[in-house]
Amino acid sequence: MSTNDPSEQGALERLLLAHLAEQRKCRRWGLFFKSLGFVWLFAVVFLVIFHEDGNFASVRPHTALVDLKGEIGGNDGVSADALIGSLDAAFEDKHSQAVVLRINSPGGSPVQAGQVNDEIRRLRAKYPSIPLYVVVDDICASGGYYIAAAADKIFVDKASLVGSIGVLMDGFGFSEGMKKFGIERRLLTAGENKGFLDPFLPVEPRQQAHARAMLEEVHRQFILVVRQGRGKRLRETPDMFSGLVWSGARSIELGLADALGSLDYVAREVVKAEDIVDYSPQESLTDRLARRIGTALGDAIRPWAKNDTRLH
Repeated sequence: MSTNDPSEQGALERLLLAHLAEQRKCRRWGLFFKSLGFVWLFAVVFLVIFHEDGNFASVRPHTALVDLKGEIGGNDGVSADALIGSLDAAFEDKHSQAVVLRINSPGGSPVQAGQVNDEIRRLRAKYPSIPLYVVVDDICASGGYYIAAAADKIFVDKASLVGSIGVLMDGFGFSEGMKKFGIERRLLTAGENKGFLDPFLPVEPRQQAHARAMLEEVHRQFILVVRQGRGKRLRETPDMFSGLVWSGARSIELGLADALGSLDYVAREVVKAEDIVDYSPQESLTDRLARRIGTALGDAIRPWAKNDTRLH
């Protein structure tokens, strides 16, 4: 059907023009939201890469922070490589006024603790104008204190636990239980000590004596590191190197620590640089990005979900 009515033709033209205008508006809004999404994603990547590593914030004088939390070494612990990398970055930043190593650790591998101690002493010699302070949270014991001993000063809370200057080797013995159940251990070795302290065999006195000698050697190394690090500040007592721990307040009296102080206190009152930039070991970029995006999407979707099911 066709019409020659001018008014109808005008109405059709206006309808067509309105439709085209609406399409253009939709396309513009579509481009706007796509651009907004790209900017949001770029901002997330930027923050993950730079903000969490503390690099983009290091454009002015600041206190550099490296955190040591948990066991030193082991599958789930903090590795010496990760700590050393963070300490290197903190010292290398020309805006770092001081480095604070905040420790909350019961200890761990004496080898990896020794590696970090050596690196701290190397960095202090290479950057003599940048002091390194340790701030103790709940506990700085055993390998944690092995590392702390290399610092210029150690700050604690009055209730912190400090010390445990000793070495241990632990395990279990099952030989008597195996006898009860009639279980026989069949171990073949080449070398009379290859089954050294096997938990399924009775203790062999010569092997036990050898283990004790090794522990004593590592203990002497630990004591030497503490004496070198603390120097004349140390007020030695008969039980100082026995493996005991002391409160933060008592550790100051013994010379194992220097003063009371938190991270903020040290940055503000000692370093005189209140801005704190975190150089602590971080999870991989991929993990961080996935976690950040997942959290952001979850927060955006949750209010619209009818059911919020969680596993506990």
